[in-house]
Amino acid sequence: MAESTDRATARPWTRWQDWAAVVLGVVLALSPLAVSTTTGAMWTMIVLGVLLAASGLWSLAMPGSVTSEGVHMVLGVLMFISPWVMGYSSMQGASWTSWVIGVLAVIAGAAALPAANTAHHGLAGQH
Repeated sequence: MAESTDRATARPWTRWQDWAAVVLGVVLALSPLAVSTTTGAMWTMIVLGVLLAASGLWSLAMPGSVTSEGVHMVLGVLMFISPWVMGYSSMQGASWTSWVIGVLAVIAGAAALPAANTAHHGLAGQH
């Protein structure tokens, strides 16, 4: 059973954590349409959202890439601190969106890390 699970984590386009990162990134990038933002907040959310979605696609296409999972977590931390750093912490909708998606991005990256490590080591053994 563990062997079939290991094979499933090494197949492209199958990990739920990476799909979650893509969806979270798209939601963050589109959230300025639904919440009040400043220009700086809007662009912060769009750029970080697009980067998160892109790193999710990278992870989906290359399941052995441990780096992409780390990128999810770094982007999640950046999203979480962005309301303070970019000065939009007083805007509740934009702030809470950044905080929640930031935490979820870190969780998704951390949850995918063991599977990415397994896939990476499995791919390294095939060379």
